[in-house]
Parts: sequence; structure tokens; C-alpha cells
Amino acid sequence: MLREVREDDLDVFFEQQRDPEAMAMALMPAREREAFDAHWCRILADPRVVIRTIEADGEVAGNVLSWALDGRRVVGYWLGREFWGRGVATAALAEFVQELETRPLHAWVARSNRGSIRVLEKCGFERVGETREHDERIGRVVEMFLYELD
Repeated sequence: MLREVREDDLDVFFEQQRDPEAMAMALMPAREREAFDAHWCRILADPRVVIRTIEADGEVAGNVLSWALDGRRVVGYWLGREFWGRGVATAALAEFVQELETRPLHAWVARSNRGSIRVLEKCGFERVGETREHDERIGRVVEMFLYELD
């Protein structure tokens, strides 16, 4: 289900991050292609980032990654909408956290993103905090939960 990222995966990731419903759920704005490519170039070049492509039924379903943020090791994932509700994200995250030796792991999730909250909780993450602040990228106040896995 998880494998190393290949260059041709990026075209799929680009289209997935442009999905309006996914953007609204994740509270993340889509990047234009040039900014997207620059962002992924930085991610793939950083040896501190662990990233995998999620495959389901032989297709690129999304990605899962871990990086350092504000002194924490965090995880994140993105799944194409056609794979939602099938247990793919839960299975991928469960496999991914087994690969990571660092604990605790953290994840930020939008309060309104019930699907992602369920994924985190099924994988053993517990809510340990929350924040409410104005996000300049999307121009509005967002409420986020912080989850942790020991």
C-alpha cells in the first residue's frame, strides 16, 4: 500500500490537491503548478521528511508524510476523493506510523474535518489541544485540533 514517491506521482498529487471539496475539508488552498512543483521539490529534497505514496487497487490514492514542525514530529496525509470512505487513509496511516520510530507523533486537523478526525482516532491518536486563529492563506478564522500518538 505504501511505496517511495515517483516523479509521475506528482501529477496525480497536483490534481488531487485542486479538488474543491478536499481543499474545503482540509482548509488548505490549492497551489498553482509552479508553486506546487517548488513545494514538492523542497519536500523531496529534505532528508528529514519521510514521505510515501499511497496506492490502492494499483492506483495512486494519495500520500502520507512526516516532518518537523515547531519542535514536534507531525504527520499529514492527502487522499484523492475517489478513495474516501474506503478505509484507505486509515490503513495507510496505520502502516506509516509503524514505519516511524519517533514518538510522540502529532497531527493538526481542521475541527470540521470529521473524516480525518476518524482516521486519526482509529490509528490511536488522541486529541491533546486546539487552536483558533486567522489563517492568511484562506482569509478566515480556522479551528484546528492537535492530535498525538505516544
